[in-house]
Amino acid sequence: MHEISVMSEIVKGIIDEAQKRNALRVERVSVEIGEYTMLGEEQLRFAFKVISKDTLLENAELDLRTVAGTIECECGFKGEASPASDTPHRSVPVLECPKCGGGARTVGGRECVIRDIRMVVPDV
Repeated sequence: MHEISVMSEIVKGIIDEAQKRNALRVERVSVEIGEYTMLGEEQLRFAFKVISKDTLLENAELDLRTVAGTIECECGFKGEASPASDTPHRSVPVLECPKCGGGARTVGGRECVIRDIRMVVPDV
């Protein structure tokens, strides 16, 4: 379950940022997860809850958004992929170009990005 290690790095990054600002607590975190990361939303939410316990993030709201995967093909197509016809029997999907049916390379959907952190900071 690599969701735990990914979420550990996310929480670490947020705590580092909150400490730089002397935050009292973090109220909300927005994270974008690419469609092709193979990360499970439920597992990420569970990991966040466990890892953030007894930190500045405890009880913070986690907003997870999925970013659609995109491909690029030699035929010139750039956009969403069509799953290959035999993907139900594969553990890793093979992506086909919806225009020509050829193999394509992934250009989007593998990201994991902290987009927004809402924190309470002391008045200066």
